[in-house]
Amino acid sequence: MTHDHKMRVFMTSTSFPRDSNDWKATFIKSMVNSLAARADLDLTFWGPRGDLPSNVAYAANAIDAEWFDKLLDSGGIANVLRKKNIASIGAVLALVRKLRAAYANSPCTDVFHANWLQSVTSMKRDGRPLLVTVLGTDFALLKIPGIVFQLRRIFGVGPCFIAPNADWMVPRLEACFGDVARIQCIPFGIDNGWFAISRAKTAVMPYRWLLVSRITRAKVGPLFEWGDDIFRGEHELHVFGPMQENIHMPAWVHYHGATNPDELRELHFPTATGLVTLSQHDEGRPQVMLEAMAAGVPIVASALAAHLDIIKEGVTGLIVRSGGDLRKAIGKLSLPEENLKIGMQARSWAKEKLGTWEDCAQRYVNAYQLLTRGH
Repeated sequence: MTHDHKMRVFMTSTSFPRDSNDWKATFIKSMVNSLAARADLDLTFWGPRGDLPSNVAYAANAIDAEWFDKLLDSGGIANVLRKKNIASIGAVLALVRKLRAAYANSPCTDVFHANWLQSVTSMKRDGRPLLVTVLGTDFALLKIPGIVFQLRRIFGVGPCFIAPNADWMVPRLEACFGDVARIQCIPFGIDNGWFAISRAKTAVMPYRWLLVSRITRAKVGPLFEWGDDIFRGEHELHVFGPMQENIHMPAWVHYHGATNPDELRELHFPTATGLVTLSQHDEGRPQVMLEAMAAGVPIVASALAAHLDIIKEGVTGLIVRSGGDLRKAIGKLSLPEENLKIGMQARSWAKEKLGTWEDCAQRYVNAYQLLTRGH
């Protein structure tokens, strides 16, 4: 600890929004901001450059910052890896080298906080405490031969806390690492502004249904096929997000391109009938779903474990497994009373179970304290 008793936390992330218009990894910015507001922490951040709080030290050197700029111009590390080419291999090797150097050059650290398992695969630990935030996309990494063994060797050197952001991930992580690390869900918080939304229209025609997502085949799922004879006339499907794969967008889709949280919060969520996601992607706990719940916007979602983790059927949202289910769900939420009831129940759940980012920061601080005490 430093002389003023602040805990020194060194955080790494491969994503960070460049500005208020950037859609990428806004939850990391919220995480950083909430931790930076704590009087008991001294936070250092290594990752892409962006609008950091003035009291957060930026650890990436000029070369690394420029490398991150180019990486994000290519869609980020996840998008580069999906291409599975020579550039993907080069990006991984470069990231490994840079992360290893970043950890090695941080001697004045009480706790390392790494976002995503990929951020610790190259770490050479010296026994100092480590907390790792785990998202759903990390589960693809665990399928790579030898990676669990490698991570176990890293986690076993000193106190380690693995913090998935959803309960459904805990059993798998316990099976892989439960004997070398503490596994406990630490859910992300939600910005206060989402809870403050007042929906000006509730199921008033034309019904405006939103999909907010990166546009890939896995993320869109069967929505365009199942919705072909639903989202016409009185029902409109408005799609927001960057096009990351060449997908045919039906003529009846209202495609708006990339968006940002302020635009969604101020313009689109207040007049939305509901949020629709039929994703087949490896989701953790999609932040946009949590924000919709906080805003009182009902959700229609596919039966992924990540969705079932937060949606209680008919109470905080609706789960669909077929085109017929989707039609029934759209019909049910077109009824104003049903729409309002499910939306308000979702908001109550989000407030009680997740709370704000300030609540999340306290959960992380509790974990840091456990680590530094050797628990």
